[in-house]
Amino acid sequence: MVLNLLRAFWGVFFIFWTAFNTALVDVVGSEQQIPLSVVKLWASAFGGEIKSIAAKYSGSQLLQKKYKEYEKDVSIEEIDGLQLVKKLAKSMEEMFHKKSEAVRRLVEAAEDAHLKHEFDADLQYEYFNAVLINERNEEGNFLELGKEFILVPNDHFNNLPVNISLSDVQVPTNMYNKDPAIVNGVFWSESLNKVFVDNFDRDPSLIWQYFGSAKGFFRQYPGIKWEPDENGVIAFDCRNRKWYIQAATSPKDVVILVDVSGSMKGLRLTIAKQTVSSILDTLGDDDFFNIIAVSFSHFREHLNKLFAKGIGMLDIALNEAFNILSDFNHTGQGSICSQAIMLITDGAVDTYDTIFAKYNWPDRKVRMFTYLIGREAAFADNLKWMACANKGFFTQISTLADVQENVMEYLHVLSRPKVIDQEHDVVWTEAYIDSTVSLHEKLADDQGLVLMTTVAMPVFSKQNETRSKGILLGVVGTDVPVKELLKAIPKYKLGIHGYAFAITNNGYILTHPELRPLYEEGKKRRKPNYSSVDLSEVEWEDRDDVLRNAMVNRKTGKFSMEVKKTVDKGKRVLVMTNDYYYTDIRGTPFSLGVALSRGHGKYFFRGNVTIEEGLHDLEHPDVSLADEWSYCNTDLYPEHHQMTQLEAIKLYLTGKEPLLQCDKELIQEVLFDAVVSAPIEAYWTSLALNKSENSDKGVEVAFLGTRTGLSRINLFVGPEQLTNQDFLTAEDKENIFNADHFPLWYRRAAEQLPGSFVYSIPFSTETANKSNVVTASTAIQLLDDRKSPVVAAVGIQMKLEFFQRKFWTASRQAINCYLIDNNGFILVSEDFRQTGNFFGEIEGAVMNKLLTMGSFKRITLYDYQAMCRTNKESSDSAHSLLDPYNAFFAAVKWIMTELVVFLVEFNLCSWWHSDLTAKAQRLKQTLEPCDTEYPAFVSERTIKETTGNIACDDCFKSFVIQQIPSSNLFMVVVDNECNCESILPITMEPIEIRSLLNYCEHNESLKCERLKSQKIRRRPESCHGFHPEVSFCPCSQAPPSLKAERENVCSWLTAHL
Repeated sequence: MVLNLLRAFWGVFFIFWTAFNTALVDVVGSEQQIPLSVVKLWASAFGGEIKSIAAKYSGSQLLQKKYKEYEKDVSIEEIDGLQLVKKLAKSMEEMFHKKSEAVRRLVEAAEDAHLKHEFDADLQYEYFNAVLINERNEEGNFLELGKEFILVPNDHFNNLPVNISLSDVQVPTNMYNKDPAIVNGVFWSESLNKVFVDNFDRDPSLIWQYFGSAKGFFRQYPGIKWEPDENGVIAFDCRNRKWYIQAATSPKDVVILVDVSGSMKGLRLTIAKQTVSSILDTLGDDDFFNIIAVSFSHFREHLNKLFAKGIGMLDIALNEAFNILSDFNHTGQGSICSQAIMLITDGAVDTYDTIFAKYNWPDRKVRMFTYLIGREAAFADNLKWMACANKGFFTQISTLADVQENVMEYLHVLSRPKVIDQEHDVVWTEAYIDSTVSLHEKLADDQGLVLMTTVAMPVFSKQNETRSKGILLGVVGTDVPVKELLKAIPKYKLGIHGYAFAITNNGYILTHPELRPLYEEGKKRRKPNYSSVDLSEVEWEDRDDVLRNAMVNRKTGKFSMEVKKTVDKGKRVLVMTNDYYYTDIRGTPFSLGVALSRGHGKYFFRGNVTIEEGLHDLEHPDVSLADEWSYCNTDLYPEHHQMTQLEAIKLYLTGKEPLLQCDKELIQEVLFDAVVSAPIEAYWTSLALNKSENSDKGVEVAFLGTRTGLSRINLFVGPEQLTNQDFLTAEDKENIFNADHFPLWYRRAAEQLPGSFVYSIPFSTETANKSNVVTASTAIQLLDDRKSPVVAAVGIQMKLEFFQRKFWTASRQAINCYLIDNNGFILVSEDFRQTGNFFGEIEGAVMNKLLTMGSFKRITLYDYQAMCRTNKESSDSAHSLLDPYNAFFAAVKWIMTELVVFLVEFNLCSWWHSDLTAKAQRLKQTLEPCDTEYPAFVSERTIKETTGNIACDDCFKSFVIQQIPSSNLFMVVVDNECNCESILPITMEPIEIRSLLNYCEHNESLKCERLKSQKIRRRPESCHGFHPEVSFCPCSQAPPSLKAERENVCSWLTAHL
């Protein structure tokens, strides 16, 4: 009936619109406006028809009616955010405690095993080498250290083939896998197998457990095969992993002195750079550093002068280094714990005792680490004395292959106070993406790229004869995927826009829905700075860091602010007020926060139906539940791993699986939603049967989602006929329920006026938007006020061509007609190529006028996790420090340089002073992290219609904008006779903030305000930076021929200092 009346109306409207077009021809080019009444009539008619179609096929009125029928039987509660966040923190605390207890058991077992073991230099022991297992030689026999090792795919471990009965051992490629130190370590650590298995039995949610040895080997459970890279190399060394370094040492302040004088050329300079890089790789979020480049005088030319006067640049650099460290201590800006100076040079002409006596003796709280670059040993004694006299370490680095192993020595020296104190501090790392999985197998796309944190503890030697030397045996740890934290969060209680997040003691994000650790270019890759995204970079509206600082300081409280949350690939923005509740997670360095949006987001309602009713309506084949929500914990027991959440709920309710742990409250609400929404299935089926009799053949899908993660889907066409094949599938993460957010169509509908639909075109990830569908959705509220919870959302997806056909009804002259949404994106235009584009790019003059008049407003947004394209020089040849060819030619070049050193005195060596190889340079585009500023646009709800004239160069451009009733759409009619080319288009392109210092001289932006002061960081509670009983020895690495000399130095220092 309604549709027949509308068709009759369109016949009358066609005549009216034709008359309008005739009249329009006479007024184009003048200041006279386009008739508003005609546009208003057209908008009203189109709005009525499209809403009728959307309401009919979505079943919105039926669902609203069904929830209303239960209005008297439900109770509405306001969510107590503070109690909610405390409850969540307690739950996470218990989960973290279970992980740390598993690690503690490994520590005890490792230390006991080592205490009972006596080192045997001739020990022969066949262990399972992770690279060699199951490998055979040409005769078909297993390789040495490569015995048969049973591997079975296990879904709990990313479906990788593993052995859950045994661990195996990975040894870095640059180490000898039969070295006596490694064989002995592998032998006594074999006892950890029983503890690994026992831990996994106690807590089946555990994933990888491991022991990283100070000798370099890595024992991992469950056992798994490791695959070398294309060069046959496994560069992984557990000792340079963050979890190892954090557990082994205390927070530290480090000053690195780098010799950049004339003698440091060619390979020496390359080794020095790599040494600095390796040192920086060992620093974590709790550490502070500074680098001073020192240009020492050329030793060969000024040797006599330096000996005579005893002066040079190094004494100035050492004074500066000690002053920096002293300032850090006194001002509290640094770690307020360990301190060290790293000297990287090819020689020193003095031991600088006067400087050390002034700043560092007798306590020797600042450790001195000296790295002699090159093969010459002329100045080794001075550098060795400087290190040994300051309880540090001396090492000589002759090749690139020596760098990493020698740099690692300083960590074990800094660990000595902790070992002597026998303090097994539990450490938790920042969030990072596990890279060891990719070493096991070649995985596709983002499989295996799991964001996680690690809990780790150090393992000490308890043997009496080594106790004073503070010998670190290694570090044990286990990984905790961040997604496991999210399972503890009841998303249904956080509301449509609500979310939980956690940060570290340094303010860095552990988990947050806005954290984007990966970027996509061919395949998903890790961003270089993904693990150090500060909370202030995603909650950037908090200009004074009130929320961040309170959480860093482990406070409990509440904070409120207006926020601008982007959705739909960052192109749309929702402006709302959030209430933040926060507290600390005890036993960890983390703090937890919960954000609840004002209005419907602060309320929760409870319904009640019988289990029999609910189970009956859950069993419909079109019902699905949010895969990433935790209705029941299916990770605890292996027999539950393969269950879907729906299967688990059914078994739980029928009592067939008593071991299942489920969220009773959530399940009760799911049953309620299943019962209330069940009639819509019959309604959709009836429509599908009668669909052939009407003209609405463009509607393809109807869908429904409720606040408990329950979904129903109905197809009006065959699956193969769907225009958008990915819609509502696992690949379409924006439009399904997941651990972070509700579907996009649900979130946007919730912010529309009750009873109205929100229409949109899905944005393509490609440059050109090629979408051929329109999505329409509306929210279902229990009550007719803002405090009512949004209990569900329903919608349809239709063909774009069908939608546009409903819009075009008459021929037009001298005008351009558009249909745009509340964010300014075009849904309908005569030029199909403009579909999906921002209106300001097509009609810049009109959009500029709409902004001036207040019909739309511009909102400035910031992205501190952006990736920008930049041009960089690249070489035609490979240039990796690990490239064996580069290393070979670099070594040859260094030897030749030494042979022709006499050329220095004739100043003829400049031709030799180049990089490792001559390279043909070319520009290459790469993606690099950057900060960007970009606009978004939102319509003003109170302005329903606007007319205007724009003065252009030699004409006036008139336009009319009229809101489409019961929607988020606007009809825009623009005079196309006047071009207005002098007014530039308005784009949404982000602007990279390239030079912050230069940028901030002329700009008072939010980014500049953030640069004015250092962020507050909370130091770890435990510090073991100094112990008076720490021995001077060992303080250097020396071959057997020099061992006696090294021991003499240590003995002398011990006796006299």
